Amino acid sequence: MSSSARSSRKKPKVGLFVTCLIDAMRPSAGMAALTLLEAAGCEVIVPESQSCCGQPAWNSGDKAAARAVAIPYLDSFDDCDYVVVPSGSCAGMLAHHLVELFEDAPDLRHRQQALAIAAKSHELTSFLVDVLGVTSVPGQIKGRVAYHDSCSSLREMKVKDQPRQLLKAAGAQVVDLDQADTCCGFGGTFSVKYGDISGAMVDGKAQDVEAQHPDLLVAGDMGCLMNIAGRLSRRGSPIAVRHVAEVLAGEMTAPPIGAGSINSDTNGSDKK
Repeated sequence: MSSSARSSRKKPKVGLFVTCLIDAMRPSAGMAALTLLEAAGCEVIVPESQSCCGQPAWNSGDKAAARAVAIPYLDSFDDCDYVVVPSGSCAGMLAHHLVELFEDAPDLRHRQQALAIAAKSHELTSFLVDVLGVTSVPGQIKGRVAYHDSCSSLREMKVKDQPRQLLKAAGAQVVDLDQADTCCGFGGTFSVKYGDISGAMVDGKAQDVEAQHPDLLVAGDMGCLMNIAGRLSRRGSPIAVRHVAEVLAGEMTAPPIGAGSINSDTNGSDKK
């Protein structure tokens, strides 16, 4: 396709579902997702009506509460071509559980909106690679980068190769964890209900990460990232942790996750 044809083509309109954890705990990851989508040629909107996708209440069996937080954002994505989420678990909620959440809703319009959103929802890296065919990214990074596959991202959204492809495109040496697809132990409410089991699981994950000696650990889910970063920090590990969007967008000015005010170098590694 010629460059003139590409430039005249209508930009896809993307609704960015920021997620409540990114909004509250890691806004830099949301801004990085916006950068990536705009760099890929998308028109991006970020509706203010969104808050939580409803997953915590849904997983706890509180369907009414899940609907209550979901209803405000149903209208917001009506005229979007796609809904893109920088989180595998929240993307899984929209793509796989939203329809079930509203299947017996009294308002027919809500049921129809849930069907429409589910059909056009994508995890961020999967959208970039599988839908847009992105092969280059704004960010550049050197060094050893390990990627953790979150349970929902891997099993619900089928995201595995896509973030690794984009990290390699950014110049990273991607190293494989021995147990990259093993749960970190967060699991949302699981970590609250079964603290001892969760703690043992994340300790195993931290040991797996440390064994590969990466400069940086990345993932696409904030729950996993905060959980693993916290355990690595308590173990005295120097390995920095970041959301994959930050690395791919080249937006590395925020401190690594869990590092507080600790400065980071250009590779995302903590300075000692």
